[in-house]
Amino acid sequence: MEEITFLKRKAVEIRMDLLTMIYNARTGHTGGSLSNTDILTVLYYKIMNIDPSNPNWDERDRYVQSKGHSVESLWAILADKGFFPKEELKTFSQFGSRLIGHPNNKVPGIEMNTGALGHGLPISVGMALAAKMDGKSYKVYTLMGDGEQAEGSVWEGAMAAAQYKLDNLIAIIDRNKLQITGSTEDVMALEPLPDKWRSFGWEVIEVDGHDVEQLVEVISHTPKVEGKPTMVIANTVKGKGISFAENVGAWHHHVPTKEEYDLAMDELSKQLEVLV
Repeated sequence: MEEITFLKRKAVEIRMDLLTMIYNARTGHTGGSLSNTDILTVLYYKIMNIDPSNPNWDERDRYVQSKGHSVESLWAILADKGFFPKEELKTFSQFGSRLIGHPNNKVPGIEMNTGALGHGLPISVGMALAAKMDGKSYKVYTLMGDGEQAEGSVWEGAMAAAQYKLDNLIAIIDRNKLQITGSTEDVMALEPLPDKWRSFGWEVIEVDGHDVEQLVEVISHTPKVEGKPTMVIANTVKGKGISFAENVGAWHHHVPTKEEYDLAMDELSKQLEVLV
């Protein structure tokens, strides 16, 4: 339980950091970064085999954030893990900064520039296939948005992963059910999403994307089936952690006002207080 409490506290701290980054920069993708924070916290602080002092280590696990626009949580985590100085977070989205609004592989810990949706899974397929061909044991993790599932390249990557039996590939969908123009089911209906992925030859598990204990249990035990890539559909809440932002589509890229920022930080501080 001590480890789970640590992960829960860390997720709240990361939410505070990313909100501060967005507030100070006056730009960012707030809702999606808040919804993916628990997923990334579990990956970086529990699951993945990485070394911040040696970010190009051959045996490292790879992470590709296909949902590149929700990068703020990732920047906050990489800084906290020591891939670059935490002070650099203050430069987010400023002129000349490495910490731009999408993953940038000039920053240690970033494998690929991403942001054009639909690219992350095909890239991850290539990485996982390379590991198989080279006899390497590392795993490849990729995070996609649910609105991103409308991209055709996602499904090309899905077919290739099954064809090559890439059981070292674990894809995660941040299923918060909202995209920039509205509900995913109104814009481009996805359901039955689990059945679609199963029909493409993937092993599919659905989880509560904010239940840290469940995320650890599921992702720690992948692959579920030898010879099959794993899809984790993480049901999440856009804007998670800030009561007045949760499930509000406008918070996709809303920058908080001073009053909203203060209220949000107060809520998050109170969440930390109970996690002892």
